[in-house]
Amino acid sequence: MSIHMHLRAVAESEIRDDHTWLAAFMWEAWENHPDEYAAGIAVSIDKVWGSVNDLHAGADALNADADDSWELPIYGGRPVAHSADADPSNPPLGILEPPGVSQAAGFLARVSFDELWNVAGAKLVWAGRDEAQVRQEFLDHHRGLQAFYGRAAAAGHAVVRAVWA
Repeated sequence: MSIHMHLRAVAESEIRDDHTWLAAFMWEAWENHPDEYAAGIAVSIDKVWGSVNDLHAGADALNADADDSWELPIYGGRPVAHSADADPSNPPLGILEPPGVSQAAGFLARVSFDELWNVAGAKLVWAGRDEAQVRQEFLDHHRGLQAFYGRAAAAGHAVVRAVWA
């Protein structure tokens, strides 16, 4: 089974705070994902987004004064509630507004992947997996999120999140 967390940058003024509308918008974005990914307005993480969040949570150990901005790149924002007439099979959705996007971009720009990996990496290498391959996979996710959030923040965009199963 394939499951993805899909993140899409969009101007806040273009978002309707309606689950049915937003699910249709995100489905269209998912259908166009290769083009949107190439344009830098979308990114997705297959299955391991919780572990990517765990990697970023290592920031707590690096700086006791740190805020919780490490949560923003994966779980940031507010959930969009299903309406009474929404299809219950529609994906869970969330919206991270532009100030949160800027905060997430700032966190990703200043945090050291190597330091995060030193703190959390051992927990992310599962039995039978090559540590170098796993490290590279998480580095790729980290860099992808850095670039994505950096562009979204520079454009003043919000980020919409959907989980597709």
